[in-house]
Amino acid sequence: MATQVIMPKLSPTMEEGQLSRWLKKEGDKVSMGEPLAEIDTDKATMEMQALGSGVLRKILIREGESAPLGQLIAIIGEPDEDISGLTSQATAAQEAKSSTAPAEAKESDAPEAAPVSAPAATDNAVDQGAAAGNGRPESRPIESAPSGRLIVSPLAARMAAESGIDLRSVSGSGPGGRIIKRDVEELIGHGKSATPESGSQTPPRHLRVVPGSPFQKSATAQASAYRDEPMSEMRRTIARRLVTSLGPVPHFFLTIEIEMDRAAEMRKAINELEPELKISLNDVVIKVAAAALMQHPQVNASFQDKVVRYYEHADIGVAVAIEDGLITPIVRASDQKSLGEIATEVRDLAERARNRKLRPEEFMGASFSISNLGMFGIEEFTAIINPPEGAILAVGAMSPKPVVRNNEIVVRQMMRATMSCDHRVIDGATGAKFLQTFKKILENPLFLIV
Repeated sequence: MATQVIMPKLSPTMEEGQLSRWLKKEGDKVSMGEPLAEIDTDKATMEMQALGSGVLRKILIREGESAPLGQLIAIIGEPDEDISGLTSQATAAQEAKSSTAPAEAKESDAPEAAPVSAPAATDNAVDQGAAAGNGRPESRPIESAPSGRLIVSPLAARMAAESGIDLRSVSGSGPGGRIIKRDVEELIGHGKSATPESGSQTPPRHLRVVPGSPFQKSATAQASAYRDEPMSEMRRTIARRLVTSLGPVPHFFLTIEIEMDRAAEMRKAINELEPELKISLNDVVIKVAAAALMQHPQVNASFQDKVVRYYEHADIGVAVAIEDGLITPIVRASDQKSLGEIATEVRDLAERARNRKLRPEEFMGASFSISNLGMFGIEEFTAIINPPEGAILAVGAMSPKPVVRNNEIVVRQMMRATMSCDHRVIDGATGAKFLQTFKKILENPLFLIV
């Protein structure tokens, strides 16, 4: 009997998946449990395993296409088995889905201002940016894209950006000429960078020629060229979760300023003694936050509809910026780990997060989160709580500032931290006491060994 391959739920927050790459082709033998395809979820690229044995008779969605959970995407069966009934059902479902698509989507086929499917970018002069070598994904050669559109899967665009590949020289093999992971892999395998010839002034066909641009010298003012980019699965999930956070969750914010000289000296001394550890200030912040959470268990908590859940250990989520958005890998039981263990684990988690290789249990279920933008020079900001967690700590930059000590003005390394609290879980005084303890330990890190 034929096995229906449906889009699986590969992460707790996944609602649809994008077929990144088929690992088998039609006619190949398949064994149960064998990797069948790679799926881009909202958080990672994961392998989908076959749930039956036989021959891959029919592939129903192509690489680069997305499908909701439960949709039939392939059929496994015996070589001579009749699967016409299943393929007819799949075709009917696809036609029904197409018939409900918004009519305005057809307008995107126009040569002017046609949409580009790629990771978010803010530079309108996209083809000039690529020529400068900044790694932004671009279109295929104009002669191979008659509609003037650039269609790139998010994963392929990220791989191209990381490898410095100009996608205008890539011929897409996906549906509608879509550039997919396999196309970029082939280019990387041949060692090509695909950099366009310098000095080219041919306008990219997916942008309108705007008066006053290098492509037209008229001074007539017109609306700016633009492009619409489909959201990645990760950005869609972020958008959905933010709606369920900042609105429904009653936030309040507490800010404290901390003298960081002793913490910075401790970090420097440890790294001089053990250079391979490479401890960062953020690692120190995680360790201190974990210690403070153990003293204030009311903050190490989450809202669970009819109950408040208190955690025995500090499972701290560490915000990591990646190509399509933000993910918070978790350092489990941070309160029981040394600074060296935390530093090593954070580096490993961050690296795998950027490569979309985290397992769901490694980014789901934190008891508290930390977001640090200090490395970007941000002195102070507020972060949005990741439900159902009760709080998130926003850490700013450490910088020298004049302060008054013993009636004298001296220069100290100061840092601001702002905690966003869910008022259903944490009261103002509770949050303030936690920050007092956090400040006390950071200013006197020897408390960590008491």
